[in-house]
Amino acid sequence: MATVGVPQGVVLLTDAAGRRIAGNVADWPPTVSLAHDHETIEIFRIGHDTPERMRVVASRLPDGERLLTGHVIERELRFARVMEDAMAVAMAMAVALAGLGAWLAARMIEARLGRTVATAEAVAAGDLARRVALDGSRDAFEALAVSVNAMLDRIATLMTELKVATDGLAHDLRSPLTRLRATLERALAASQDEGARVAVLRALDEGDRLLAMLDTALRITRAEAGLGREAFVAIDLATMIRDLVEMFEPLAEDRGMTVSATVPATLPIVAHREILGQALANLVDNALKYGDGQVEVTATRVAGGVAISVVDDGPGIPADRRPEAMKRFGRLDAARSESGAGLGLTLAAAVAHLHEGTLTLGDNRPGLIAHLTLGG
Repeated sequence: MATVGVPQGVVLLTDAAGRRIAGNVADWPPTVSLAHDHETIEIFRIGHDTPERMRVVASRLPDGERLLTGHVIERELRFARVMEDAMAVAMAMAVALAGLGAWLAARMIEARLGRTVATAEAVAAGDLARRVALDGSRDAFEALAVSVNAMLDRIATLMTELKVATDGLAHDLRSPLTRLRATLERALAASQDEGARVAVLRALDEGDRLLAMLDTALRITRAEAGLGREAFVAIDLATMIRDLVEMFEPLAEDRGMTVSATVPATLPIVAHREILGQALANLVDNALKYGDGQVEVTATRVAGGVAISVVDDGPGIPADRRPEAMKRFGRLDAARSESGAGLGLTLAAAVAHLHEGTLTLGDNRPGLIAHLTLGG
């Protein structure tokens, strides 16, 4: 049988005993079995110094001879490796481009939403006239800006209505209460009966208490609504606290207690002087009414603002009842015997909110810690 030359192939014909008859392979590869359809092996071809990877098929002929045929797959393997490398490079480039695209998209979204975020922060800080600037792009971001502006317009309208309503309520209620007080004073001056005078004096006290409750409730409402930031001025909180403690010293002595201040030499802040002073006075007054031993007022600069604490040595407030004590007109059983309307802590919390801070109640073991933070 003639040998057929196949430049990139392998051919081997052997007899039944395995002796070579023809082909470009010297011997039958020992790893090739007639039981498999095809195999991939490394084999030497006659005239070649290095082995080559081949895809071969072995078959048995009818007269018992064996035929091995196949082809070189080095090129296919090299091509596959090149394709794998190319796919790896393409994948790396795709990931890099995807990351770059995501970063650019995030920056674009951040830039487009930045105006909206800045406007929301300005409004939260008290600038109710701030609005999101429109760029005429007519896309989803501008639609969001238009919706936010409409919402802010509505909020501004409601705030204006609230201010008008509260101012009107204050005027409408103060006027008859003031007239009632004036009438009681005239009645007190005209009365000759001691019992009647005591009753009128009691009515005057209740009228003053009602006026104070009304004023405090209105202050709370306005502070909770964020109204009053236009009255912020630069003050020295340390001086305010020292003056406050000095004012309460006689009351503390009458109750067999002491009140002191631990503050820096100066502590400048920007705040609403009047209602902040009232809030601090309420906290000290509560400590003297319901506390015991020593009342200490401390103030210090912290990150983002100042922290004020009013600490006493009294029985304190149980943790599960502190939310109740913070409610408007909320008075615990121990406070029923004392004068007051249950608005002191509520006003302090509202003042903290107006100053971008918080009011929290804690345990002094024993006693209560009223911790007030103010932003800025």
